[in-house]
Parts: sequence; structure tokens; C-alpha cells
Amino acid sequence: MAAPSPGSRTPSASAALFGPLLPGMPPYRAGDNVYAGAGPGMLSEAVRGDRALVYVPNTKSNDVWVIDPATYKVVAKFPGGPEPQHVVPSYDLRTLYVASSHIPDGGVVPVDPRTGRPGQFVTLQDVYNLYFTPDGREAIVVAEAYQRLDLYDPRTWHRTRSVRFPQCGGINHMDYSADGKTMLWSCEFANRMLVLDTATLRKLREFQLTRASDGMPQDTRLTPDGRHFLVADMHAHGVYVFDGQATRQTGFIPTGRGAHGIYFSRDGRLGYVTNRDAGTITVLDLATLKPTTTWRIPGGGSPDMGGLSADGRVLWLSGRYHDEVYAFSTADGRLLARIPVGRGPHGLTIWPQPGRYSLGHTANIR
Repeated sequence: MAAPSPGSRTPSASAALFGPLLPGMPPYRAGDNVYAGAGPGMLSEAVRGDRALVYVPNTKSNDVWVIDPATYKVVAKFPGGPEPQHVVPSYDLRTLYVASSHIPDGGVVPVDPRTGRPGQFVTLQDVYNLYFTPDGREAIVVAEAYQRLDLYDPRTWHRTRSVRFPQCGGINHMDYSADGKTMLWSCEFANRMLVLDTATLRKLREFQLTRASDGMPQDTRLTPDGRHFLVADMHAHGVYVFDGQATRQTGFIPTGRGAHGIYFSRDGRLGYVTNRDAGTITVLDLATLKPTTTWRIPGGGSPDMGGLSADGRVLWLSGRYHDEVYAFSTADGRLLARIPVGRGPHGLTIWPQPGRYSLGHTANIR
């Protein structure tokens, strides 16, 4: 995969803001926002011709349903591999991968975003989640059932190295520090967080979570200013806060039952936390890390994972336990659409997305 354009900022400017970056990582575009290159409508030339579609992987019906975001209508369906979990943009934004995790016959289905059509299934072991290193050289397959990270050459899908972390049961979601040198991983079934060196995958430290004895940490995201990691915990019913280098826990934000997914507004001012069991979305003021309002799904629901439209005006989420997809207005939290899909919808992706390169998951794009 070709590296993206580095944007208007020089490496020295990025270093002044966030310290020296991981070698090969593109410098940031501007300001103190790591997502400055993914602002409203900032579509790169690479994606401008792609079809505007929402891709919904359904873990129980083993398929992907495709929605037209303009009409809220399902316009296509295709096989997603055995137990598809997430739809993940490639580092260079030119391919979408449907990640399927069924043991032992999982893999990825590449999708051409220009046409919305799937390619040939690639057999890989236990692709629960998929990430990319900040330099784009390696794909990271999260083999959750094996407590393992498998790294591949994303051009050939040849495995280059593999590291197992038995203390991190249910290794799952991850994000990088602003300089790209540190990873913070959630251990879903071990009630802890794992901190790794990006280059070597060496364990730096771990945190035992204490808010709930049976904690279940989920989505992990770096805030736009690079100062905090946020970690949603389904059993603690809120969001843990860590400093931006993952050296210490600094706080906890109660949000709602089943806190699961974390997304940020295009201007970097707000965070959206999905509370899957409560059927709500908590809106956070990222300057204060305090909730400002709660959106409730009329009649209940199970908001899970998804992403923002390119202009930032609509938040799209799967309804994991209700076999549906939700579209919310980010202006007022109004439910714009409720769309029936397949069984067990999970990590949906709306495309195209602004930004220069993808770090993985359903659209962690900088």
C-alpha cells in the first residue's frame, strides 16, 4: 500500500505538538487535533469517486447488508464470510475488509468501495478485528480467541510475526498514542488494559480495572487533542480515562448500561458513547470530559458500533440485539431512521470517510 500524502505540516511541526513520531508515520496536518485531516467533508482524492454506502456486517446471518445513506434503503447484500464482525478501511483507504472470526475458518472479504462489490474471500485465522501500523507496513489481525496479535503484509496477506498475550483474555480494541509509539489494548474477558510498544509489540505495562469486579472493556480511542485515552466498559457502565501515553488511569465517566463504542465529532469537540444495554448515546464535552446530554432511542434499542457521515451530521450505528441500524442527527440526537437488517449487526462502516490514512477498526482515520 502506498503511504498517504503527509499533508501541509512538516515532521518538525508534528514533533513540536506531540513529540517525535514513530518512523514512517505521516506528520499531522495542523493544530492540536490528531484528526485534523479528517474534518467535515475532507475527502481525499483517493475516495472522492467511491459510492456513498453503509456496510453492515451481520454476525449471525453471515452476510453484509448495504444501505444507501441518502434514502435509508437496503440496496444490496453479499456473503460476509463466517461470523463477520467489522468492516475495516485499509490503510490507504482503497479497500474495505469484512473481518470474520469464526474458528477455524475465518478471514477477510475485500470490498471495492468504488463499486461496493465484494472480492474473493481470503482465509486467515480468527479475524475478530483488524488494525494497521501507523506507517502502513503491517496489518494487525486481532485473533481474540487465541489471545494473539498476528501481523501480516497487507499486500500479500503473508504472516510476518505473531505474539500471544495470555494475560489479555479477549484482546479486542486498540488505539495509538498521538506519536504512534504506544498501543493501548482492551482485554475484554480479563478486566484489564494492556500497553504495548508499537514497533516491538513488547509489553510495557498493564492496568487492572477496578470500577467493576467483572469489568468488560471495549472500544478504546485517543481523544482529538491526544491528551487522553477513553475506554468504554460494558460492565462498569461508563468510560475509563487514561493519560495520552497510557501511563496511568486518570478518571472515570459514568455514561449508561453497556457502554461500548466511542466516536468523535468532526470538529473534535464532542464524543459520542454508545450504551448498548441502555439504548442510549451519551454526548461528552471533550474539553471537560463531562456528559452534556443523552440521546434515547424511542422504544429502546441496542446501539453498538458505527461511525459518522463524511459531513459529520449523521451518526450511524448498528443495533446489535435488535437486528437493525440507526441513523441519528448529531445536531439534536433525533432518530432519523431505523432500518431492519440481518441477524446480529455489529461493526458497520459508512463510506467514504474523510482523512488520509486508516489505522483500522470501523473508521479510526487520521
